[in-house]
Amino acid sequence: MHGAQPVKTIALRSSMLIRACLALVVIACGLSLRWYGFPLGLPAFVVKYGGSLLWATMVVLLVGVLLPWLTRSQLAVITMAIAVVVEFSRMVHTPWLDAFRLTTAGALLLGRIFSLWNLVAYVAGIVVGVWLDRLVALRGPVGWAKAP
Repeated sequence: MHGAQPVKTIALRSSMLIRACLALVVIACGLSLRWYGFPLGLPAFVVKYGGSLLWATMVVLLVGVLLPWLTRSQLAVITMAIAVVVEFSRMVHTPWLDAFRLTTAGALLLGRIFSLWNLVAYVAGIVVGVWLDRLVALRGPVGWAKAP
């Protein structure tokens, strides 16, 4: 009975590491899209909502890093809750929050303007995040691939 426990721990740690690496790749893609999308001539729609899609994908992966024992369905639900809270928080205006939103970090993490279309992009990003996690898991460590 005790022999199975270390394998599960190794699988969880491996899944956390893989998810963290994927999150870093997604962050790099999101920053590249925001910084170079317009200079490359990409449409505003692609830059704006592509960034939102990648933000949600990143959140799925980071929640998976923090809570590796959750199923992908649970990760999706938690990420959607975070996305809804962040999106609706844009309707809250306080001096310190507005000042933070004017910084690069604040704009990237919280955004500035409320839009229901962002929620659509977040759903797409969650689907991409869950798909990426499943795709990597199928090729990853034994035990991680069995997560639903």
